[in-house]
Amino acid sequence: MTFTEERRPTAPAPPAGVFGRVAAFAHRRRWLVLILWTAVLAGIWGAASLSGDDYHQDYALPGTESQRAADLLTAHGSGRAGDTVQIVLHRDAGLTDPATRARVTGMLDRVAALPVIARVHAPYADASAIAPGGTTGYATAMLTVPGKEVTRADAEELLDTARTAAGDGLRVELGGEPARLLATGQGGLAEGVGILAALVILVVMFGTAVAAGLPILTAVFAVGSTLGAIILASHLFTIAEWTPYVMMLVGLGVGIDYALLVFARYRAELVNGATSQRATTTALDLAGRSVFFAGCTVILALLGLVALGLGALRGMALSVALTVLATMIASLTLLPALLGVFGRRFARVFPARAARRAARGRAEEGALWRRVGTAVQRRPVAALLAGGVLLGALAAPALGMRLGFADAGNDAPDSTSRKAYDLLADGFGPGFNGPLMLVADGGRDGAAQAAAAASRALTGTSGVRAAAAPVPSADRQIATVLVYPTTSPQAKETSDLVSRLRGDVLPRLEAQTGARYAIGGTTAAAEDYAAKVADRMPLFVALVVGLSLLLLMMVFRSVLIPLKAALLNLLSIGAALGAMTLVFQHGLFGVEPAPIEAYLPVMVFAVVFGLSMDYEIFLVSRMREEWRRTGDAAHAVREGLAHTGSVITAAGAIMVVVFGAFMLSPERLLQQTGFGMAVAVFVDAVIIRCLLVPAAMRLLGRRAWWLPRPLARMLPEVRIEKHGT
Repeated sequence: MTFTEERRPTAPAPPAGVFGRVAAFAHRRRWLVLILWTAVLAGIWGAASLSGDDYHQDYALPGTESQRAADLLTAHGSGRAGDTVQIVLHRDAGLTDPATRARVTGMLDRVAALPVIARVHAPYADASAIAPGGTTGYATAMLTVPGKEVTRADAEELLDTARTAAGDGLRVELGGEPARLLATGQGGLAEGVGILAALVILVVMFGTAVAAGLPILTAVFAVGSTLGAIILASHLFTIAEWTPYVMMLVGLGVGIDYALLVFARYRAELVNGATSQRATTTALDLAGRSVFFAGCTVILALLGLVALGLGALRGMALSVALTVLATMIASLTLLPALLGVFGRRFARVFPARAARRAARGRAEEGALWRRVGTAVQRRPVAALLAGGVLLGALAAPALGMRLGFADAGNDAPDSTSRKAYDLLADGFGPGFNGPLMLVADGGRDGAAQAAAAASRALTGTSGVRAAAAPVPSADRQIATVLVYPTTSPQAKETSDLVSRLRGDVLPRLEAQTGARYAIGGTTAAAEDYAAKVADRMPLFVALVVGLSLLLLMMVFRSVLIPLKAALLNLLSIGAALGAMTLVFQHGLFGVEPAPIEAYLPVMVFAVVFGLSMDYEIFLVSRMREEWRRTGDAAHAVREGLAHTGSVITAAGAIMVVVFGAFMLSPERLLQQTGFGMAVAVFVDAVIIRCLLVPAAMRLLGRRAWWLPRPLARMLPEVRIEKHGT
């Protein structure tokens, strides 16, 4: 499984380009390069270990109603002084008998003495804290620090202390942000499984564990260095706590991918009789160009996320772009040094294995893909229709995709946060876990009167279970009302309620009271975030696709090939989003149904569009080389697939197993991300590159390489790869 080259006598080496010269230096000074990479990795992680991380989210949504509500609360001194946790209690026989009350009160006193707890409000001090029937209630514990700063050890101590009251039919669970910390895994399993599966594929491909380990080692050095750098950067920039996992997911995939492309070319040169040093220089001079341009396309697509103007996405995009840059640099510098260390071994093993293969009369490598190309070219319309209909059907569910955020209702069923969520929903109604916060600002009779009018009006509104009494701010300029929907925070009916309140109910109240109302809270903020992403998605897509079209025009000197590439890439992304909708939104295969994480569609689009362009470059650049050499369009398609099909398939298989391994993570975000990217890469590497692209290129024929003369004069030519002839 590699680039296929006919065995030829060793010829004088042509002058090396910049990547070849870098490879030659790294090969000669291999120990120096290895020491420098090791020093960088150790130095960055030493500093990161001393500083620790400071990951934090930026959920600001300028121009949205939920942000206006939050700004009003802050401006008038009604912002929360500290986060809270809920200690949820349930007893079938009731919570109010003297013995149970004494146990609960004693437990709450012990909780109040914990270092992270400021004070505790017992359920017996507020009748509304015990549900109708008296079997479920909750105590509210105010934290001394923001919920995000509570450590896992603190959360475990809090849960253990709360559960000292459990027994005699009394259940005690913990809700809130610290409780959700206990529902998360410790990490490492998904990454380990992905790397192990990638190692197995590489061993099968190269036949030796040492050779298989080099692409993985290259990726680990690059991703490890970048992770340490991001820990340091988190003290200066807004970087979300889930960013490192996305960095590992993408970095390991593309890092192994890029190193594989170089190593496959290196092996082909050894089989053709080159020395290890010359094979290294040639491989980097040829394949290194593809790696460089492929990395640049992924970085370009990721930087397109910055145009969305969303803080958490911006930090993630820059971090993952830096990871891709590091993997690209490692493939161009660290890998040649490693090839220098193991070169003599490889120079013996690979030619000997190729000789034994030829002696046994086995078909030359690439013969299978040549037959596939021939078969597709016989029936290009049928192949195009079959693949298009299949992917179109898979993409169709994405039209009904709903965006939102996971909450405790999506945690593992055996986690305390999920049990607390379910108890509160059963006792107080599904909407209790995600109340809307209505903020009344001003009014002819004052904010308190305007809020009271809103509370009365909302109490009788369809979809509202209850509206609490108004709570005025200290300066009496605003007042807030908690509104409890009849449905859960992630339900479509709750989204419809938010839209109806904003578009119909509240505008009529504003006309009556003269006040301005704003709906805020976490549930409304999730709706606004999703709407913001959806509104800016067209700009993002146009920016990324437009720049990619321009770059591909320069590379391939064609108009139709970039248009075809963009259309097929969008089809693969649509298929991935459709599959995500079926599995995670509609609950296919037993997955708990819930909205798709709001920022995932744009994140998956950025990464997958860039990776799809990688495969487009690898395949079509070889087709273009054959076209320029022979002028035979059909031959160019067939030979391009024969020479690159095995590498594209192997690279795709590695990415699928690395991405797919993140389905083992307990984090729903990582499950969705890994699944979506794995489906997209599988579709792109197997169906699009090996079926639809050859069919489309066959139908286009000579027209595929047409470029109007005015454009040809305007666009500079970018040479990506110089294949041997």
